[in-house]
Amino acid sequence: MTRALRIVLLASSILAAPAFAQDSGEAGEAAPENVGTIVVIGTALPPPPGSAAYSTATIDRDRLLADASGRIENALRDVAGFQQFRRSDSRSANPSAQGVTLRGLGGNASSRALVLLDGVPVADPFFGYIPFNALAPERLASARITRGGGTGAFGAGALTGTIELTSASPASLPRLAARAFYGSGNASEIALATAQPLGAGHVVLAGRFDRGDGFYTVPEAARGPADVRARYANGSLSAQAVVPVGDASELQARALIFRDDRTLRFAGADSRSEGVDTSLRFVARGAWQVEALAYAQARNFANIVVSSTRFVPVLDQRATPSTGLGGKIELRPPTGKAVTLRFGVDARQADGELRENAISAFSGRITARRQACGRSLTAGAFGEGDWSLGALTLTAGARIDRYAITRGFFAETDALGIPTIDQAYRDRTGWEPSVRAGLRYRASPALALRSAAYTGFRLPTLNELYRPFTVFPVVTRANAALSPERLRGVEAGLDWTPREDVGVSLTAFANRLDDAIANVTIGPALRERRNIDAIVAYGIELDAHAAFGAFDLGASYAFSDASVRASGAAAAIDGRPPAQSPRHAASATLGWHHDAARASLTGRYVGRQFEDDLGANPLPAAVTLDGFASMPLSRRASLIARVENLFDAKVVTRRVGTDSEIGAPRIVWLGIAIRR
Repeated sequence: MTRALRIVLLASSILAAPAFAQDSGEAGEAAPENVGTIVVIGTALPPPPGSAAYSTATIDRDRLLADASGRIENALRDVAGFQQFRRSDSRSANPSAQGVTLRGLGGNASSRALVLLDGVPVADPFFGYIPFNALAPERLASARITRGGGTGAFGAGALTGTIELTSASPASLPRLAARAFYGSGNASEIALATAQPLGAGHVVLAGRFDRGDGFYTVPEAARGPADVRARYANGSLSAQAVVPVGDASELQARALIFRDDRTLRFAGADSRSEGVDTSLRFVARGAWQVEALAYAQARNFANIVVSSTRFVPVLDQRATPSTGLGGKIELRPPTGKAVTLRFGVDARQADGELRENAISAFSGRITARRQACGRSLTAGAFGEGDWSLGALTLTAGARIDRYAITRGFFAETDALGIPTIDQAYRDRTGWEPSVRAGLRYRASPALALRSAAYTGFRLPTLNELYRPFTVFPVVTRANAALSPERLRGVEAGLDWTPREDVGVSLTAFANRLDDAIANVTIGPALRERRNIDAIVAYGIELDAHAAFGAFDLGASYAFSDASVRASGAAAAIDGRPPAQSPRHAASATLGWHHDAARASLTGRYVGRQFEDDLGANPLPAAVTLDGFASMPLSRRASLIARVENLFDAKVVTRRVGTDSEIGAPRIVWLGIAIRR
């Protein structure tokens, strides 16, 4: 791997050393059947009371484990409005296209939502995509989704919302958990996790490997001799150690290593992504609450592009090494029960480099060698306060960020090594303020009303600035002059809970994303990343849950009427919906349980959307139905059956003219889960 990767591996061992130095022999054996007595440590400071003023939804561990695909990105679709750039999941999508967003503010492959794992941003430093295959559901305790702009720690980039993933601890993990599945397409999935006492703390070790011969991403009628199944193989290992420091403080060390290999449609069109992430967090829960965090990422991505006409390699993106560094310090002083204050500083830096070779489709020889590089940095200070005044809770926060985009260049040489392009881009710096405020009023024991307003910004990724790409036959140019995106939004809603096991949440919102970065068509089969005037979205979100005896129901619906505001060279897309942004999305799960036996059916709907900015390539609406069932075989073992896309619906994930690709067909899984 790269030198940066070796540095992070060394940092990982240094960061983890204090945690593993504790003598594990001091702790007594905790019975696996009595995990409820374990004190929950290893988590972040709790969300402040004012977070209830914003539209939020939580997916618990049981539901994360019950998704038919076994993949976190599909489980997150329980919250309607969550979407990736394309409809395909991490078995058949190009990893660099797996950016996430909310509220219909799509348009390109970078993430407009902030995704955190135990408080650490997980987006790729160069591309901005989320490495979903490294985020195994069995290693998580919950996922909390907050829609709308954020101004707290790492708030720069949280334009459409924040997705907070929390790792499982001994409170939710047994001493040993093992899961093994075999599925259609010669697919297999194996996951192991162990949670053990470590002095007064604990250590959690986990690993996962899954692979499959995959499925054809091209409809059978259009399939050619060069089309192959979307094969995949990926694995990850993680370690987390938590050690108390004093009576109310603790150190949390975490490390993750992963690799992901995929074949995309054509023979030889292979991609590889890999990474090592480490973090160290100190949490103090005393009178003065403190959370201090430092993290490092080392990632790499490689990809071979195959011509869709001659079916030979035409581009070898042989390496895209990148490094992410960051951290935060957050303080919460003692202020009494009615007031909660938090303030602090944070910073993130991303460095990345593109190395690729262009190849002649006729001779197979290298025709050009390209290299691009850059660095981006955001450093900010934030503060937020919440006031509880009886039935009324008020919250307000602000942050100020200094950003810098530096060291940008693009160079190209011909086959003989003679320079043809040598472009250095000017450094840019600036200040960006962000604010948010909200209120929540409990009108009755069953009804709460809330409203909020916010602003935010996102820097263009190094990928958007410096890396052109091709999805044949369409070429998309980079643009080193891109400006930051800026969001303004308001929302109002209600939370109705007539009884403990029944709840409804309804939110109406209006968002405007100025200087939105989009892939704009500028010629036949040619696009360029550009700032357009704005994307404006109005919509509603509905989440509901109910439990009646042995049955429970969860449902979510999102409507987003999003449209582009564009002028000048992009005037042709003015008034059109953004690319890859459906107006309607819905999800519903009906579950049943009896003792340890469980079963559920999940239906999902995604409305019509467009592949491109001009609306020339529509993707039709799609409905899928998934099934899950778990039956105990003994006190410690269960038999599990999963069915994806029960009725084998054709979900179109990409379309250019008459050429289209589809998502996962019906896939049947059978497996076993063991707990000790």
